[in-house]
Amino acid sequence: MAKTNTTEVLEALAAEIGENVYIDIAKWHLYLSNAKLHTFVAEQLYPLITSNTVNEDRVMAVLASIPVKIGGGRKEIPLIDLLPLQCQVSLVDILEKFQREF
Repeated sequence: MAKTNTTEVLEALAAEIGENVYIDIAKWHLYLSNAKLHTFVAEQLYPLITSNTVNEDRVMAVLASIPVKIGGGRKEIPLIDLLPLQCQVSLVDILEKFQREF
């Protein structure tokens, strides 16, 4: 990846996350791009890439710190609790790919 512009890298990362990672609610898959969460999630995870510290534990800690409002904002649930395990693995894979190419 020849992209060195932070904005370009963030946009590419957000797009990749938005297309491949979803929230699972009652067997409905809501992709993060449709939930308008992909850019925020990319921004929160980007420092792991730039510091070359992507690993499963750190990614899960970031996901646990991202609140998702439900029920019109009456409740918040950590994003990690809404992502199926396969999406968590996919997300780590995406971040590792970006880290290698960065």
